[in-house]
Amino acid sequence: MDRPETRFAWNGDVSIAFQVVGDGPSDLIYLQSPSQVDLGWESPHLSRFLSGLARQARLIITDRRGWGCSERFSPTDIPDIDELTDDLLAVMDAAGSERASICASLECCLVASLFAASYPERTASLILIDGFASYCRTEETPWAPTVEDWEETMAEMRDKWGRAAYTDGKYSEPREAAWFGRYARASVTPGGLAAEIRRYLDVDIRAVLPTIQVPTLVFADLDGLYEGTPEAGRFLADRIPGAKLVEQSSGQTNNGWHWYSRGEGIVGEVERFLGGIREHESSFDRVLATVLFTDIVKSTERAAVEGDMGWRELVERHHAIVRAMLRRYRGTEVDTAGDGFFASFDGPARAVRCAVEISRAVRSLGIEIRAGVHTGEVETIDGKLGGMSVVIGSRVAALAGPSEVLVSQTVKDVVVGTDLTFAAKGEHELKGVPDRWRVYSVASDRVGGVLTPASTVA
Repeated sequence: MDRPETRFAWNGDVSIAFQVVGDGPSDLIYLQSPSQVDLGWESPHLSRFLSGLARQARLIITDRRGWGCSERFSPTDIPDIDELTDDLLAVMDAAGSERASICASLECCLVASLFAASYPERTASLILIDGFASYCRTEETPWAPTVEDWEETMAEMRDKWGRAAYTDGKYSEPREAAWFGRYARASVTPGGLAAEIRRYLDVDIRAVLPTIQVPTLVFADLDGLYEGTPEAGRFLADRIPGAKLVEQSSGQTNNGWHWYSRGEGIVGEVERFLGGIREHESSFDRVLATVLFTDIVKSTERAAVEGDMGWRELVERHHAIVRAMLRRYRGTEVDTAGDGFFASFDGPARAVRCAVEISRAVRSLGIEIRAGVHTGEVETIDGKLGGMSVVIGSRVAALAGPSEVLVSQTVKDVVVGTDLTFAAKGEHELKGVPDRWRVYSVASDRVGGVLTPASTVA
């Protein structure tokens, strides 16, 4: 994959580096520690991991403030975590992302979790890799590092970060060890890293976790970089409502960074997770509705008799009648195709009566229509109703004879208790629809009494 362009979002005078990769069906923001958006693509392992994520969504990779290509900080100027969540919002706006899943690792999980809790309307889901709710040991987290443990870690970072001493013996490939040294140095300075760790020693988001209401996937490394990593993951998954926990083992391959031995597994889990969310959210656009299809019987023959101008005038008068009836019965015109109408209703009885009245009214024009009605779940597709229920409605209409209104078994069952009566028309196979379907013709209603399809029209 070609290295994507590095762009900058602005939070006031502070620039935040980000890249956009792919054009998937949803947005996924990725925050990693360590982080340098330009050099990440030089590692075959990290590049493969990022490319895998980009196959699942439009991937937005960002360096958080103080890291990589973003505005750097000094050991005496470490940003508050609230500023980092504001930076993330600026990146989303600059990337044109209204709503995104947020994927983060290690300390970036603190930022991602706070963002999800603060901006649920902008967060589709949350993916936490080896994260933790607090840096230091508490009564609830006895497995977490102590302040003394972190002091030792900070001393090691100041002494070894980005040097050969940090990578020696920890990488199976010399080239990868050399790359990681450059990557670490380009990500953050040793003093900045140690100072940021010190700032975060007081950060504790345990109280925030129950307020996170978005779908959440938590990864925990059984061989984690830090003491208590698997327990920290379990703690997150236990406190975030409905979170899913995935435990993996890195075997400390290449120092245990998640994009090495666990990369493929993480990408696979993310694919299933995001796919499940998209499928689940698509159901939010499904509503129960009644669909009505009508069209003029023998329209081709009649058009030949009328001629172009006469037929056009006849169709216009037909359309005026249909639209008047739709307004009367509170139907919504969804689409027209030639002389056919597709409409929806929020009540099946109104749809049936509307079809009956259209059938009667157009006879004054010397034409007949056929009509079909079905009730079921419909979904919004590009602003229009679609789905299997729409297909069923159109197939039922195609079975109708002149001046006949056919309904599905579902409609007949739903309008029980009204004064509509029906006559059985047998079982039929509907093209493209599973199973066989019982259909019924409307026999009578309270408006016009007995309905009899006309065999001829004067």
